[in-house]
Amino acid sequence: MKIRLLAVGKMRDAHYRALCEDYAKRLRRYCPLDVDEVKDGRGLSPKEAVKTEGDRLLGRLSGSPWVVALHDGGGERSSEDLARWIQTRSADGTREIVFVVGGPFGLSETVLSRSREQLSLSQMTLPHELARTVLLEQLYRAWTILRGTPYHHG
Repeated sequence: MKIRLLAVGKMRDAHYRALCEDYAKRLRRYCPLDVDEVKDGRGLSPKEAVKTEGDRLLGRLSGSPWVVALHDGGGERSSEDLARWIQTRSADGTREIVFVVGGPFGLSETVLSRSREQLSLSQMTLPHELARTVLLEQLYRAWTILRGTPYHHG
């Protein structure tokens, strides 16, 4: 099963970028992973940015992947629950899961309606770069749980 992280904007903060690259490298030991970024809507009003970014995200969602939108209104999962969820998707024959992370103003309604489910990483609001970092870390942690391998920090 392939995992794809589809996100708005480039990782501008070097610290977050380094962490994301590290967790992506670790995660690729367990499953294929693609990180795909669409241009953000800088310079546009928040409403226009969300619409433009949403159109760009939808343009990258071809085929029939299992789409999970990161959204503050989504359900929360423990690390163990996420691992079991991944295992269930794999057993169901899901070939690709796409996690969609919006920009600073969130995701458009069209992207949310395209998703099969919505996931919240926390009840607290996280900057979108931190959300990407936490998501990659939790995906890596889920795979270590599934494989019964020890989780190593750093």
